[in-house]
Amino acid sequence: MLARLSETDRRAFHEGLRAYSPTLMAIFSWGLVTGVAMSKSVMTLPQALAMSLLVYAGSSQLAVLPLLAAKLPVWTVLLTAAMVNTRFVIFSAGLAPHFSYQPLWRRTLIGYFNGDVIFLLFQKKSFALGPVPGKEAYFWGMASASWLTWQVSSIIGILLASLFPDKWGLSLAGDLALVPVMVSAVTSRSTLAAVFVAGVMAILAFDLPYRLALPLAVFMAIVAGSVVDLMVERADLRRIRSAGRDGSRPAGDPR
Repeated sequence: MLARLSETDRRAFHEGLRAYSPTLMAIFSWGLVTGVAMSKSVMTLPQALAMSLLVYAGSSQLAVLPLLAAKLPVWTVLLTAAMVNTRFVIFSAGLAPHFSYQPLWRRTLIGYFNGDVIFLLFQKKSFALGPVPGKEAYFWGMASASWLTWQVSSIIGILLASLFPDKWGLSLAGDLALVPVMVSAVTSRSTLAAVFVAGVMAILAFDLPYRLALPLAVFMAIVAGSVVDLMVERADLRRIRSAGRDGSRPAGDPR
């Protein structure tokens, strides 16, 4: 497949692999935890394998397992999964301007392979909108590494669940491995505000049903980040107007 790509796309694909590589241990840990949890739940082996391959969303997979064990109605399971995955609507909106020129089937495929860390690293790259040489290859470099790592670890967890005691705390290892990625993403005051508000809201709303804490935290983070961005823009505008009135030049003006 790589041999058929242009030199630019090959370089971008490998760059995407390198950018994503620091998170592979965290993804592997989470996939392993999810596979073990599915295998130890009420799901059969074929059902667990099918969920890993088709759903490919660890948070929602873990969220619905207690509901399946309690034999709750299907609509409850689907609603919970939808609530947990509401953040992907935001991710899709963020990627849409970059891949809107692609046919529907290809955009759907990109949506399936997208993920939290993939979206974060893609946004940090600051690609121009529309067709850009190497941009999609960069995405697929990250997406292929993520999907393969997740499926391998999840299937290992499903098949070898009896070898992993619950007290090992693998989920905590996955959380800790993702912390450096989250910290590196805080590059502005608006991002810091969004992270802080999301964390506080997730804690306050933790006991809400259907895992509503997650979409609520995402929504409040967006609001907080937008408000801080607006405040910064207004402060800059006031500073520029004030500099114009007293005849001085704004800081950084090269003239």
